[in-house]
Amino acid sequence: MRKYTALNQDWLFTQDSRTKNIDLPHSWNAMDGQDGGDDYYRGTCVYTKKIAYTPKAGNRLFLEFRGAASEAELAVNGACLCRHEGGYSAFRVDVTEHWKGENTVEVRVSNAPNDYVYPQKADFTFYGGIYRDVYLVEVPAAHFALEQDGTPGITVDARVEETAAQVTVRTEVVGQCDAVRIRIGDLVQEVVAVDGIATARFCIENVRLWNGREDPYLYHACAELVAGGAVVDMVETDFGCRSFRVDPERGFLLNGKEYPLRGVSRHQDRKGVGNAITREMMEEDMQILLEIGATSVRLAHYQHDQYFYDLCDRCGILVWAEIPYITKHMEGGNGNTQSQMRQLITQCRNHPSIICWALSNEICVGGLTEDLLQNH
Repeated sequence: MRKYTALNQDWLFTQDSRTKNIDLPHSWNAMDGQDGGDDYYRGTCVYTKKIAYTPKAGNRLFLEFRGAASEAELAVNGACLCRHEGGYSAFRVDVTEHWKGENTVEVRVSNAPNDYVYPQKADFTFYGGIYRDVYLVEVPAAHFALEQDGTPGITVDARVEETAAQVTVRTEVVGQCDAVRIRIGDLVQEVVAVDGIATARFCIENVRLWNGREDPYLYHACAELVAGGAVVDMVETDFGCRSFRVDPERGFLLNGKEYPLRGVSRHQDRKGVGNAITREMMEEDMQILLEIGATSVRLAHYQHDQYFYDLCDRCGILVWAEIPYITKHMEGGNGNTQSQMRQLITQCRNHPSIICWALSNEICVGGLTEDLLQNH
């Protein structure tokens, strides 16, 4: 079975030849990025960590970064394995072939100005740092997919039809397996992966709808990978069954009923910590939304931590989710815009709270927008 090991403690952080010990999450702009000016440090800093870890023979090892802004270059034992462009989405790297008993992990992170990674101009601070959690993930040779666009390895599509929901669960498999066993409550199917994809279809009768703040009910889907007669890997996700549409006369409709969208726009930072916020801080933000009677939130101007989307699911807050294509269009950034949108949708598509995938609000370039809509 897969195993997650948190790697947040005891990193060496180097900025301008000065090195100190820090724990993650961390931002080097926690102080200078909060005075309202545009003179905060934007450059390259280095995070280094020694790791002693021996996986089970035949297993694969991945490093998982849930947020490193805004560019990250990963090296393991001196070998450069990955470059990730985009400060707000998770990414994973297979480090198996370069892993030893004792290892040195080095991550060069930059928020320096450039003309190819969004955002580069806006009315908020582009905090630098590894500001979300980092994990070492061990999986067997046959496992649910981890790498492509930070996939969760399982996606759920729920379509409401009168009093029932037609639910399709899709899993991505790497390696050889006997079958994939997929469960939603008492409903169970065992299917065979074809070209690395295993799909199961369920009908939930008398479905309980995810109904915003009134009743944010969540179902749970679990997929087990069976190889050699045993379960070797598992992925799971919550999901909700709901329908929505926008009517020019009646406004926003959730499950066929008028549902006024009242809310705010949220950024992911706090005084004194920048964007390296804790789960407790996210919970405080959610509590504020609930106290003011909000029914929706715009998560501006970028991909937020998965935990906050989870909170929106559980609390019934509808979400406008977007990427940081904002203010300044860059000809060299078209590919980055598309990859960030693809990663946003791939990593967040199981959240019933999300009702809108958005670029941003300050600019719109017709050709780019049309291409994104056609391909995603």
